[in-house]
Amino acid sequence: MRFTVDTEARLTTVDVTDRVSSAVPDDLESGLLTAFVEHTTAALVVQENEPRLRGDLENFLSDLVPDEGHAHDELDGNADSHLRATLLGPSVTIPVEDGALATGTWQSILLVECDGPRTRRVSVTVR
Repeated sequence: MRFTVDTEARLTTVDVTDRVSSAVPDDLESGLLTAFVEHTTAALVVQENEPRLRGDLENFLSDLVPDEGHAHDELDGNADSHLRATLLGPSVTIPVEDGALATGTWQSILLVECDGPRTRRVSVTVR
């Protein structure tokens, strides 16, 4: 299964939990789900979907990786986006139990946009 996500800012987060979990067959007793963002300047993370924490994550990434001063910027000006996405990674793998994601109470799947606004593709595989 694949779906797209439209982002609205250069560095932002979007909750994609419901869209990812819709790929899980109701009759699957147990398995694994992997969600993968098909871009080098976006990432997926499992984290609490709380607005202040999401803002903290965005601020943390901005503080950790400067916007400018990277060699790749000579090519297209988005080295910071590549570096931020590299820190987080393009995929998450989550156990499936009784036809549902086996996540903790506060766990959500967030797409982290590092070079928006853009349209992003996410692929989901369940085994």
